[in-house]
Amino acid sequence: MTATATTPASPATRNDGPALPPPVPGEKHDIDSFGGRLTYWSAAPAEPSSEPPLLLIHSINAAGSAYEVRPIFEHYAAKRPVYAVELPGFGHSSRAKRQYTIRMMTDAIHSVVAEIQKAHPGAKIDALALSLGSEFLARAASETPDAFRSLALVAPTGFDKRNQRWTRGSRAIPWLHSFFENPLWSEGIFKALTAKPVISWFLKKAFGSPNIDQGMLDYDYLTTHQPGAQHAPYYFVSGFLFSQDILRIYQDLPMPVWFSHGVRGDFVDYGFKSTVEGRPNWTVTVFQTGAMPHFEVPAEFMRAYDEFLARTAASSGTP
Repeated sequence: MTATATTPASPATRNDGPALPPPVPGEKHDIDSFGGRLTYWSAAPAEPSSEPPLLLIHSINAAGSAYEVRPIFEHYAAKRPVYAVELPGFGHSSRAKRQYTIRMMTDAIHSVVAEIQKAHPGAKIDALALSLGSEFLARAASETPDAFRSLALVAPTGFDKRNQRWTRGSRAIPWLHSFFENPLWSEGIFKALTAKPVISWFLKKAFGSPNIDQGMLDYDYLTTHQPGAQHAPYYFVSGFLFSQDILRIYQDLPMPVWFSHGVRGDFVDYGFKSTVEGRPNWTVTVFQTGAMPHFEVPAEFMRAYDEFLARTAASSGTP
């Protein structure tokens, strides 16, 4: 779904919740999309760059936002045009009570890609996504492969053994979603799940260490306390946003793909990594971290990604 309008907007957001500051240091844009108001952020170096634009996509969880890609955004904004989208139901994008689907998330990426293409005619995009965001990016790239020069998937979902147990049926659990969205307790449950100590506990599981990023903890608390913040996460925890065909989509991607992940924490099941490992267009990098290597070892992470991008540029003949 292509966006229909682009309007720069001020950093201010809700009037009836705690103020939500910009997740990254860039210009805020709101566009109309199938998923409602969609927000993305942009930045670029002072001097024009010959490097293609970079699109960053956060993960899906109770506290998803573009803050999750902040170190990558800040690093590359000094070198090339960089964009970060906040998917429907998260961050500064619309959090309306509606059905949140795989199609909506994929189309949101298509919408932002269309905006980037307007700003950079003829340029192919490098795109990086975290966790479940990787599934939406891979699907978008499989549908419009000519738009992308390369993909980077950081701690991607879909390679775990649990996902394979559901390939013959849907992971969606409608009754669980109905339970969570019961108006008698919908907001109350979400507030309990997003109390600061609970968010800290989940981050420790993701980092696989008590040494979490304090800025992320603070921002996660703010973003989960915006009006309507529970709606998209409830679709996530009820299984509606996981793709049953994702392994096939990953395997069929034609462009260079960088797959990186950590080894600590609760998100380290990559039992089906062998389905892409060794393919000529796939590069796999393992960091001795949790699920957020760009926060734990930013220099090592950026260096490995730069090496992948350099190989991609050399093979494609682009800058």
